[in-house]
Amino acid sequence: MRVLVVEDERNLCDAIARGLRRKGMAVDTAYDGLEGHEMAYVTRYDVVILDRDLPGMHGDEICAALVESGALTRVLMLTASSAVADRVEGLQLGADDYLAKPFAFEELVARVQALGRRATPAAPPVLTVGNLVLDQTRRVVTRGGTPIELTNKEFGVLEELLKARGGVVSSEELLERVWDANTDPFTTTVRVTVMTLRKKVGDPPLIETVVGAGYRVPEPVVLS
Repeated sequence: MRVLVVEDERNLCDAIARGLRRKGMAVDTAYDGLEGHEMAYVTRYDVVILDRDLPGMHGDEICAALVESGALTRVLMLTASSAVADRVEGLQLGADDYLAKPFAFEELVARVQALGRRATPAAPPVLTVGNLVLDQTRRVVTRGGTPIELTNKEFGVLEELLKARGGVVSSEELLERVWDANTDPFTTTVRVTVMTLRKKVGDPPLIETVVGAGYRVPEPVVLS
């Protein structure tokens, strides 16, 4: 899941980002409204965590712009005010959820995960191909009943390939969905990650390389 945190309190912004990365999410940060608006326009995020009172460009304006663009991005608005009227106003602007500061981090994570599931075409919480099972909620992968230990990036790549349901996913798409903006777009990190993922998933091989296009996990052929 790709997340953008737009928050002018740098310590809070960085703390949220670190926590979400530990949960396996790819997270970018912006410390003012103008930067946040530009990043949200350039990159398709699953969820934008948006402080309402931002310098440069108000959070309300960013929220309205995202809604008007028709993007599938979901907006979780943060504010120091817990007044009902403020929460209602934020939701009326088009925010998908609203969280008042201070908040419990685990609640923030749960809300982001719920919004992320709404930001992409519906996929079952458990993805299965042959005897490979990936549980998106528990972040557990097994093959033939045997657990497979994966890094966050390996899990993210496998998740994206399985969600494609046999379709080809390019290196660029994997880089955008699994890594954050600090990753060099010319790096070989995707290729290396796929290579180690193949070894961990084991035989018979599941991940195919489509030359010049990307990678895919073909769906099993069902014989009638």
